[in-house]
Amino acid sequence: MHPALPFTIAALLFGIGVYGVLVRRNAVLLLMAVELMLNAVNLVFVTADASIRAAVPQAGQSFTLFIIVLAAAEIGVGLALILQLYRLRRTVGVDDLPLSDAVEAPGVEASGDAERAVAAGRTADAQRSGGHAAGDGTGVAG
Repeated sequence: MHPALPFTIAALLFGIGVYGVLVRRNAVLLLMAVELMLNAVNLVFVTADASIRAAVPQAGQSFTLFIIVLAAAEIGVGLALILQLYRLRRTVGVDDLPLSDAVEAPGVEASGDAERAVAAGRTADAQRSGGHAAGDGTGVAG
């Protein structure tokens, strides 16, 4: 068999995977698109190994086996992260995820303003300790 057909199929699979990564908003479908891209690379490695005999025999198959193991680990960790994300946010939409790592304090509006959340946390600490919160600039701890 001429190697142009498997290379073309691999390019098509990789293109579909890139399209899926760029367009999809669901985290599970995003992982599936990444898997398509990894399988396209596997097809290229096996085809190159079968058609081009290099100095190292069966190097393409060795790389393919390594990528399959890596993809299995990636899916395991990725699905665990997606399940935890769904438990916390009740959505697996990638667009709904906050990009900042600011944690909002309880009782503060979800406006995304990290400074207000920190200030609210200091105020709550000051009320619990009787007037002075540690780290409020007065030099008096609790």
